[in-house]
Amino acid sequence: MIVQGADRTGIVSAVAAVLARHQANIVSLDQYSDDPLGGAFFQRTVFSLDNLPLVLPEIARDLDKQVKRPYALDYTLRDLSVPLRMAVFASKADHCLLDLLWRHRRGELPVSIPMVISNHPDMAEEVRGFGIPFFHVPSAGPDKSAAEAEHLRLLKGNVDFVVLARYMQILSGSFIEQAGVPIINIHHSFLPAFIGAGPYAKAKERGVKLIGATAHYVTEDLDEGPIIEQDVVRVTHADTAADLMRRGADVERAVLSRAVLWHAEDRVIRSGNHTIVFA
Repeated sequence: MIVQGADRTGIVSAVAAVLARHQANIVSLDQYSDDPLGGAFFQRTVFSLDNLPLVLPEIARDLDKQVKRPYALDYTLRDLSVPLRMAVFASKADHCLLDLLWRHRRGELPVSIPMVISNHPDMAEEVRGFGIPFFHVPSAGPDKSAAEAEHLRLLKGNVDFVVLARYMQILSGSFIEQAGVPIINIHHSFLPAFIGAGPYAKAKERGVKLIGATAHYVTEDLDEGPIIEQDVVRVTHADTAADLMRRGADVERAVLSRAVLWHAEDRVIRSGNHTIVFA
């Protein structure tokens, strides 16, 4: 359960009282206030309860009455045993895509993957080898409207969020709005450095000493959405552009998998253009 809104005395107690009334056992509770004197409040609570799907509507009614209305808070309530449905978009680079599929097969990501969509057919057999449907949707030229219409047709009612696993296409604002689900992107380097083609060659030219990756939510402002996770590795003057690319791919895989895991477990709360992450 996620609770957020203006900070006030008694919120934690009110949430706990509702759960206690339904004999729920609180497993973990994380909270954060950016200012105890009228700032914003965020709380993630995990609880255990027999027959949870049957009693969730009743808990929601009590939260409306005891928490939402008196404290003017928003909340989301979800059964974490039901995995979110994650669509993956990819292009030709396969490292992030295959890492997600591998982790999913090992049970490391609490999601289901109803589809992989790519603007290239190259990885069709590898994806299908994981038992996951693969859809090739070409997206060439400046007009992406036909491709985006097909994407929306495939996604509608079938997914809870989308991951861009090095999908090398820019999504339109119209598509982002109509998709209606969170979209997570992985970007090489700390944003907004080295935007565009050949980022590791550009990094080599600049003589960087750190390379990294950023996972963020997608907004209409390119690569400027709320950041979920970042990481870096040190490099030296002796590393070639190919070395940087190889090491960067390792960081990209790790950062994206953590962002997906945290999103799937409701550990990320969006607040404006930043996030609170209870990792």
